[in-house]
Amino acid sequence: MTVFGGSVRAAEPESCQTVRLAEPGWNDLAFTTGVGMTLLKQLGYAPQSSLLGIDVIYLSLKNKDLDVFLGYWDPAMITYAKSYLEEGSVEPVTVNLEGAKYTFAVPSYVYEAGVKDFADLQKFADKFDHKLYGIEPGSNQLMLDALDDPSLGLSSWEVVESSEQGMLAEVQRHVKENSFIVFQGWAPHPMNTQFDMKYLTGGDKFYGPNFGAATVSTQVRKGYAQECPNVARLLQNLKFDIEFENKGMGYLMEDGLAPEDAAAKAITEEPKRLEAWLSGVTTFDGKPGLDAVRQGLKL
Repeated sequence: MTVFGGSVRAAEPESCQTVRLAEPGWNDLAFTTGVGMTLLKQLGYAPQSSLLGIDVIYLSLKNKDLDVFLGYWDPAMITYAKSYLEEGSVEPVTVNLEGAKYTFAVPSYVYEAGVKDFADLQKFADKFDHKLYGIEPGSNQLMLDALDDPSLGLSSWEVVESSEQGMLAEVQRHVKENSFIVFQGWAPHPMNTQFDMKYLTGGDKFYGPNFGAATVSTQVRKGYAQECPNVARLLQNLKFDIEFENKGMGYLMEDGLAPEDAAAKAITEEPKRLEAWLSGVTTFDGKPGLDAVRQGLKL
């Protein structure tokens, strides 16, 4: 029986019923993990999701304390993942999102004042209060690397770490006051429509070219795809796009829905996605997966 070659006809081993996932508290990954959790539950699995720092996620995958991670941002997370991928303790499954980006951002009025590149930051250090605003501790390594680069002259600066929500609250406060702020920006994310913002050039060394142009991939612990081929087939199929994720993240951030509720709402609005996601996928006990999910979600 191949992992991705066709429908998995036999029920999976009992050990596969519990699927352990994690995400670092980013709304895009909370939403996509919520989609995965929703589908797995309707297929008869018992998924669990943990909120962990990126470094802990990779160590947990290596130690086989986690099974699945839907949120490898490449290249933003390469410093965290590289050694695990090279040694084979973490294995790639598929790219689940293309067209993402991730780098420093500022409000447009700051950009128009002359902050258009990483190299411009030091010229306005006092206006920025020598601060860069990041997200959760353990998720800001590239920002910290920029501080350590002598060419940027940011050695006296600090990274303010809090959470995605905390960072965005600071951006909102600074925008209201028309004051200077530089922060971790990315797409997909509703921040791109919530704020009039610009991405800075000059960060290729840290985030990669084209404003940190990125892909997001699904990864599993070593051997998981062979142990649990039906879940692996679902993971192989589970792909997203910027528009779908922006919508789902809006349900989290603006409507206050929990990740699985946001996922269920997004799926209900676009049920055709299920056909591709569940192609060749069965329930845990070997029945047709598409029928089970449609029935479970009342579609």
